[in-house]
Formats: sequence, structure tokens, C-alpha cells
Amino acid sequence: MNSEPRANELHRGLSTGAALGLNVIDMVGVGPFVTLPLIVGVMGGPQAMLGWMMGALLSLCDGLIWSELGTAYPEAGGSYAYLKHLYGEKTWGRAFSFLYAWQVLISAPLSIASGCIGFAQYVSFFLPNAGHPFASASLFGVPVVLSGQTLIAMSACAAALVILHRSIFAIGRIARWLGVVVGLTLVLLIVVGFMHFSPRLAFDFPPGAFHINHAFFAGLGAGMLISAYDYWGYYGVCFLGAEVRDPAKTIPRAVLGSIGLVATLYVLMNISVLGVLPWREMAQYSDSHARTFTMAVFMEKLYGHTAAGVIVLLIALAALASVFALLLGYSRIPFAAARDGNFPSWFGAVHPKHRVPMHSLLTLGGITLTCCIFRLQEVITTLVVIRILFQFLLQGTAALLPKHRRERKTRGFRMPAYPLPVLLALGGFVFILFSRPNFLREMRTAGLILAAGSVVYGFRYKGIRS
Repeated sequence: MNSEPRANELHRGLSTGAALGLNVIDMVGVGPFVTLPLIVGVMGGPQAMLGWMMGALLSLCDGLIWSELGTAYPEAGGSYAYLKHLYGEKTWGRAFSFLYAWQVLISAPLSIASGCIGFAQYVSFFLPNAGHPFASASLFGVPVVLSGQTLIAMSACAAALVILHRSIFAIGRIARWLGVVVGLTLVLLIVVGFMHFSPRLAFDFPPGAFHINHAFFAGLGAGMLISAYDYWGYYGVCFLGAEVRDPAKTIPRAVLGSIGLVATLYVLMNISVLGVLPWREMAQYSDSHARTFTMAVFMEKLYGHTAAGVIVLLIALAALASVFALLLGYSRIPFAAARDGNFPSWFGAVHPKHRVPMHSLLTLGGITLTCCIFRLQEVITTLVVIRILFQFLLQGTAALLPKHRRERKTRGFRMPAYPLPVLLALGGFVFILFSRPNFLREMRTAGLILAAGSVVYGFRYKGIRS
């Protein structure tokens, strides 16, 4: 599997260290640095840690599914390949895999653009006027904004595209170094927090914090939605299954290792910050600037404005690293669909020297540049619902099908206590879906994407048959 590939094929060049680094930078990004006030607010106190822990448990259960399927089908596209094989390559599997790749063309650029915008927001710490719009409008009810931040966000996407225009070996080396920097940023915040830690602040639970009622479960659902989004990315290496060395060992180590490492760092970081910044004050942040720069406020309170500037630069680098990892992984999905005949063949082109899917990468990058003009705060929650429906639930259900139950006995990694982790993962995702206050509205959005994709698939299938 590690031999020299044929012309026009991808190269198996990702080591375990590179795969682990990619997953870490894919998971972290800017999310955990800005969502602490949000999760504290929706859960009503330091019991927000329960949301982080439940999110980690959900990620672990789902990570076992990814590890098992990733080693059984170490191909480009990850979920695209799993849905195709497990639901039937010539029947439902072909339709489900097409619809999955179809929604990736919509959801992936929005997800990547959110990382670009996060980078721009953190850079604007040094450019306070960058967020002032010089043009604004509304497109299909979604606010469109042009500002200095928009241009910075677009430049982040362009920079990631340039960096990715190289071999998978070079990309692996970059991923390892970025993973180390992002991990050390989390460690720095943890060490600083615990050096000034106040247990009275960190564990200042309000009365009835753990009273089991409707409000508790509503808060837990909202908290798990936020933490699940912050954990997502542990499966990034699976999209690169055709470029991983020794996938039977590398994929489970990268998936489960990144979950264990990042979950530990997330929980410790959030406890350390709660031990310095009062949660009641944090939960009342109405100013988006205060929410965005919570970690800068944290560092400034302890060491002054210069230290705040240093942590802002490190978090901006983490955001840029996530854009790099997201573009890398998602670009393999349209590529896999094209190689399978399920997408136009144009997406299947491979760079003759670097062996990367250049047309798929450039297409996603171009759509992402356009998406940088949107305000994505509300769109992201819709994307989470769409991703759960089109990816996690379909994939988890596939892991219970008779075909996989037979094949898992002879292929790759096997999860312990099967099928319990699958059932727990499916239950967790369903709980997040139904605890959403705007669940029906977001389901309508997913339904529109499904309907549009079904029409396109129908015309394409009819054209192929004729």
C-alpha cells in the first residue's frame, strides 16, 4: 500500500504523526477559544463542564465508528466510500454517497469560511476598524457584509490554497508542526490558568445546577451542540484514507488519539479559565467583542495587554491551521465522487507532480472565498444539523447493517463492545437534533438541500442510463 503510485493516483505519504497533527488542528481551530461563554450561558454555570465531557464521550463513540469503517475502506472521501459500500454500490449506496458529496459542496465551504472569518476576527484585535462594513445587503434572507474582515478572511483561504499546493509528504510535515503549536497554545492557557486558579470561582455552582428537569436537558442539549461542533474534526484523516500509510494502524491511532488528547486539553483549559474569570460575568457577555476575545481578556487580566496580543496571534494561527486541514480533507470528497463516476470527471484531476486533487481543491477554495461575505453565526447551527443527518446518522446506521456485521470480522480495526458505541453515538446525535429550538426550521433547510440533490441525481442518473 506504500509503493509508488501509478500516474494520476494519490500517494500514501501520511505518517501517524502527520495524521494525528492534522486531526488536532482540524478539531481545534478558533471554536473552543470563543465558545466558553456560550456554553456557560446555555447551561447556566460551571456545570458547562458536563457539556464538554458528554461531547467528548459522544466523539469517542463516533470515533470508534470512524476507526472501524476507515480501516475497512481506506479510500479517498471517507464517508463517501463508506455509504457507497455499505448501502450497495449500485443501489441506495450510490444515491446516498452522491447526496453526501452534493451537500459537501454546500456545507464544507461554509464550514471552512467560518474558520476564515474566525481568523479575520482575531486579526482584527490589532485592526479595530476592520469590522466596520463598507457595503452590506441581504441575499435570500442571509446578511451579506463586505468589510476589512471580509478581505482578511478571503486572504486566509487563499493562503491555505497556496500552502496545500504541494505533495502529501510536505503537507504532513506542515501538519505535524502546526499540531504542536496548537497543542502548546492550549497547554499555555492551562498552565497560566492553574497558576492563578481559584476553586471558589471555578466551582461556583448555582442553586439547582444539577436538578434533573426539562431546563437541565434543554441546556445539556444546547451545550452538547456547541461542544460537538468544537470536537468535530477527529475524523479528518478518514477523508484522506487513500493517502495514509498503513491505514489499519494509522487511522485508529489518529482518530482516537486526537479525541483523547484534545478532550483532555479542552476540559482542563475551560476549568482553568473558569478559575480566573467569574462565570456569572462571562455568561452575561452581550458584546460580541468580549465573547470573541475571552482568552485575550483572560490573559490581559493576568499579564497585561502584550500577553493578550501574543495569545491572540496564537489563536489566529490555530484558526488558519483549521482552514488548511478542512480544505485538505473536504477536497477529497468531490474527487472520490468523480473517480467513481458519480460527479463530473473534472473533479477527479490529479496534479501531475504533487499528486493532489487540484480541481476539487480549487473548486472548494473558490466557493469558500465567496462564502466569506456571509455572517455565518446562525448558519453554523444549521450546518451541524445537516451534517448529523447526511453523515453521522447515515454512517452510524450503516455500521449496524448485516453487510458490515459480516465484514467487520475480517477487516481492520474492530471497536470494543460492538454495537454499544454505535447505539450511544446515534442516540447522542438524535438528542442534539431534537433538543434544538429551531429544529423544524433547520430540517426544512436540510430538506431543500436533499430535494435539490435528488433532482440533480435523477437527471444525472437518467443521462448515464440513456
